[in-house]
Amino acid sequence: MRRLLTRGCVALALLASSLLIATPANALVVIVDPPPSDEITIELVAMAGSGCAPGTADVAISPDKSAFTAIYSAYLAQAGPGVAVTENRKNCQLNVLVNAPAGFTFAIAKVDYRGYGYLQNGAVAQQRANYYFQGMSVGSYATHAIGAPLDDNWIATDEVPIASQIFRPCGEQRNLNINTELRVSKGTSTDVSYLTMDSTDGSIETVYHFSWMRCL
Repeated sequence: MRRLLTRGCVALALLASSLLIATPANALVVIVDPPPSDEITIELVAMAGSGCAPGTADVAISPDKSAFTAIYSAYLAQAGPGVAVTENRKNCQLNVLVNAPAGFTFAIAKVDYRGYGYLQNGAVAQQRANYYFQGMSVGSYATHAIGAPLDDNWIATDEVPIASQIFRPCGEQRNLNINTELRVSKGTSTDVSYLTMDSTDGSIETVYHFSWMRCL
């Protein structure tokens, strides 16, 4: 079995439009692209879960301020003979503080997850995730089945329509919670299967692209 570095590859797609919508604070915002030119910083406030023990994840803003990266080093679920049941499900919650310029807010519009899977015929695997701002509704998980057999990269996409996007309330500094989960069951298979937030190139960066909006 190859040595694995784990990666959850997530891309929050940018929206280029002039559509006005209301935030949960009932403030109108207008979509902007490119992102605001003022300073944007990001901080990983906390991490929790069996897929990202303390010290195994970090975040950093991209040079062009259009995204931030999350870096994992231990995110793998597995099942099969000799594998403890506790290894079948792994999860990670990142609590992220985005310091945005005054007058701007953001939401998650699209998320592309990518990883590596080694799934025996008959194994069952899935990835799921949700995202929400502190103090707001947790919302439902988006779940994606990962088909077996597999010995390759996998990809899953969540896309949120404009009318359903959840924006951080204008003028409030609420942290963003990002919850992800991997599950693997041996099903009818007879050998070990595993799933990672990873890719075969060994990169360990997860990319979150912002959808920026201006508060009016």
